[in-house]
Amino acid sequence: MINCNGNLIDLSTPKVMGILNVTPNSFYDGGKHKEINSIIHQVDKMLSEGADFIDIGAYSSKPSAEFVSEEEEIKRLVPIVKSLVETFPNIILSVDTFRAQVAKASVEHGVAMVNDIAAGLLDDKMLETVAELKVPYIMMHMRGNPQTMQSLTDYNDIVKEMIFYFSERIQKARSFGISDIVIDPGFGFAKTLEQNYEVLHKMELFEMLELPILVGVSRKSMIYKVLESSPQEALNGTSVLNTIALQKGAKILRVHDVKEAVECIKLVSKLK
Repeated sequence: MINCNGNLIDLSTPKVMGILNVTPNSFYDGGKHKEINSIIHQVDKMLSEGADFIDIGAYSSKPSAEFVSEEEEIKRLVPIVKSLVETFPNIILSVDTFRAQVAKASVEHGVAMVNDIAAGLLDDKMLETVAELKVPYIMMHMRGNPQTMQSLTDYNDIVKEMIFYFSERIQKARSFGISDIVIDPGFGFAKTLEQNYEVLHKMELFEMLELPILVGVSRKSMIYKVLESSPQEALNGTSVLNTIALQKGAKILRVHDVKEAVECIKLVSKLK
């Protein structure tokens, strides 16, 4: 169970988080949803297809993404958050940011959850701020930052090191009083193609942390490089890996394509 704006969300049945990028340069849908009407239309589609959460981000975390100032990130996010909360009063929004001030401004305007690719390591005020805001916190595994992560892929035992990383970050978050925590293995972040598949293969080992796991593989290069295709052609591959992730314990699928993810969950739940 996680508590979002007073709604208790039961993760015993996996949930779907729809991705809403309001950056001009995201790897798959960057710049597609700039106009507010287009954004509302896209969110309406994701909600009607069964999205439980909408994750909104205004800073692309793809490798080599351009730097965006905190002010610019807030300026991109807040008007959209306000419009979405007005249009869809029951929406559960998550903000994809590693900055405490951006998290705070977003939650003050109706966001219910913070999704941090850096687990508090890129802003030393983040954990304290999330604790004060009393919202669930998604912490991802990454090394370095989006600009440097691709050069930081040297591990002796990647899964063991990730479990150690999460144990330390979870303890730190708990010390501030954060109670609802979700972990994200961070596919594609400071990991080679082979390492991504090793992490997926051994994903059930993260269950020893006794926290819900979010998986975000949607249309990523770990799919389309193997298939020698492109992000646009990677939906089928995404469904395959989402299915495997569900079988290995994923409780939230973070996706661009909600309908297909909902279908994966329905079919996998029939096996249980």
